Amino acid sequence: MPKVKICGLRTMEDIQAVNSCKPDFAGFIVEYPKSRRSITSDELKKLIRQLDPSICAVGVFVNAPFVLVADLLDQKVIQMAQLHGQEEEAYIRQLQDETGKKVIKAFSVKTEEDIAKAKASSADYILLDQGGGGTGKTFDWMLAGGISRPYFLAGGLGVDNLEKAVHYLSPWAVDLSSSVETNGKKDPEKIRQAVELVRKL
Repeated sequence: MPKVKICGLRTMEDIQAVNSCKPDFAGFIVEYPKSRRSITSDELKKLIRQLDPSICAVGVFVNAPFVLVADLLDQKVIQMAQLHGQEEEAYIRQLQDETGKKVIKAFSVKTEEDIAKAKASSADYILLDQGGGGTGKTFDWMLAGGISRPYFLAGGLGVDNLEKAVHYLSPWAVDLSSSVETNGKKDPEKIRQAVELVRKL
């Protein structure tokens, strides 16, 4: 059974929704104004205080200053960092060495070369996505068939295709965002349905 990550949380209502069904990971997009799901570090801290401690808090960053990510990990605001930009290997290793925390590196998958880069990453986990994240689109799953390391599968996953994705690829975790929203906001019922579906697989 794969683990479940609900990403792009930004309100207290979102926290209540995940607390009620307890996915394994809760993702927060931090200090990235280009995303409508972005929140500030201060907003993140307020939300985390209400998050069920059994849910692993993941900060999602895009080419963020190293000190921002490291401080949030060191202060135990978040437990893992997910890097969604062009962060280099040196950045990843320094973050691991200085904080002792796990790092997820996201890769936009369009070719076999992208898969090769993901396989070679020194991150603790890799995340395979269709594009910039939260697009609601899948990538060609055939490309991911040969990955043996643990990875998060993202991009266009929802109740209509989760079962197919899990049986076809056996990912270590699935990552959902836009598919559990209604009119641009997280939908508690859609979150519940998705988490329950994965738990039954």
